[in-house]
Amino acid sequence: MMAETLIKVDLTQSAYTNEKVHNRWHPDIPMVAWVKPGDDFIVETYDWTGGFIKNNDSADDVRDIDLTIVHFLSGPIGVTGAEPGDLLVVDLLDIGPKPESQWGFNGFFSKKNGGGFLTEHFPQAQKSIWDIHGMFTSSRHVPGVQFAGLTHPGLIGCLPSKQLLDIWNEREMGLINTDPTRVPPLAAPPFGATAHMGQLTGDAKAKAAAEGARTVPPREHGGNCDIKDLSRGSKVFFPVYVPGAGLSMGDLHFSQGDGEITFCGAIEMAGRVHLKVDIIKDGMSKYGIKSPIFKPSPITPNYKDYLIFEGISVDEEGKQHYLDVNVAYRQACLNAIEYLKKFGYSGAQALCDPGDGPGAGAYIRRRRHSELLRDFVAADGNLRFRHQSDSRGPAEVHYRGHRSSSIS
Repeated sequence: MMAETLIKVDLTQSAYTNEKVHNRWHPDIPMVAWVKPGDDFIVETYDWTGGFIKNNDSADDVRDIDLTIVHFLSGPIGVTGAEPGDLLVVDLLDIGPKPESQWGFNGFFSKKNGGGFLTEHFPQAQKSIWDIHGMFTSSRHVPGVQFAGLTHPGLIGCLPSKQLLDIWNEREMGLINTDPTRVPPLAAPPFGATAHMGQLTGDAKAKAAAEGARTVPPREHGGNCDIKDLSRGSKVFFPVYVPGAGLSMGDLHFSQGDGEITFCGAIEMAGRVHLKVDIIKDGMSKYGIKSPIFKPSPITPNYKDYLIFEGISVDEEGKQHYLDVNVAYRQACLNAIEYLKKFGYSGAQALCDPGDGPGAGAYIRRRRHSELLRDFVAADGNLRFRHQSDSRGPAEVHYRGHRSSSIS
């Protein structure tokens, strides 16, 4: 028996016209569908921008996007019998792009509009488009690169209670007030003007929009976790804070490493998720869980041929920092970018290139060590050192396609 598609999205229409999606977290957002424990079903989703980013060679849309509109999530879906204190068990059975939208995008924002991890080095907005070919992807904007994806929802979670929502807003405003002009900002406070509250209307919508938590960070309910291993075959245990749980999802990624260096660092896409739900009664207390836990997917691309670029907590000016993982990670990224530039890529193309960024967790006196992995296999095997005795001659990158104005 075919699973029912509970939520459908029309990519030719604005996400704001779809009452089965929302872009804020609030307990008053009505459930758009109900399922029973043990049910499996399909949910379609927009990309995280609701279709604002287009498949073209201009980065104007990335430059001009109003980042207060994100993320557009499909849901919330109620689960019969779920009560606060329970655990909602979600099995991710399958994830993929919508058949009519076999592409995704990656990019980084202008320093004046969102910025990113390396915004001081790359202040201008740029993007790359990636065509999806089954389990593989390639880009006309980053030629010579093809790799297998690890498709997953960047954002999935349950509705918060009003008490939990108030805690979020209070603590995040406290953080913002420590450095209110920082780029990127330290947190994203409620902003009612661009809120889409699903089926809420009138005064109820206005009140919830003014209070609704933005979808940018992960929190106790799940949210924007961006965990690459949350793919096909994974199982997630979500704390339940409202009757029915209120499961929502979106921000699908064809692929992403550990971390989003460019802020929009995944290959973002519209798509569909096939999932199954169940309940563990009183699971939060029974297992001591106050934030989601998950069992990762057994499916992972296995690249064995790669370089590791190290970074230490000494910044670009030569200043020593104390066990600073952000500084160390930035240095690993910059080292990888400089290396790739020697093979014909621009800095922007290198920044949009696939890589993985685990922290090594090594402490060397006052330094924090981090690392970034760059795959040879993903880049046609051409990004290699050439020793003096190497008969193959100098290293080079063989381009497929052309360099677009979108990434230069």
